[in-house]
Amino acid sequence: MIKKYGIEVDCAVCAQKVEDAVKKVEGIKDAKVSFINQTMKIEVDDNANVSALQKEILKVARKVEPDFEILEK
Repeated sequence: MIKKYGIEVDCAVCAQKVEDAVKKVEGIKDAKVSFINQTMKIEVDDNANVSALQKEILKVARKVEPDFEILEK
């Protein structure tokens, strides 16, 4: 299952760091973070709890980029 989110990230280097961190979260198959588009696309396991994953993503992303935000769509 693929999910897309609007995000706030300050720079391209930060976006890459967030992408690398998100890819390590259990239940995430792949992640792409775009600084230019301010978007994040993740591929998750089909049986994953998406809201729990979103909270975990925010937690690990803020460890590398404290200003990181996931925007409501």
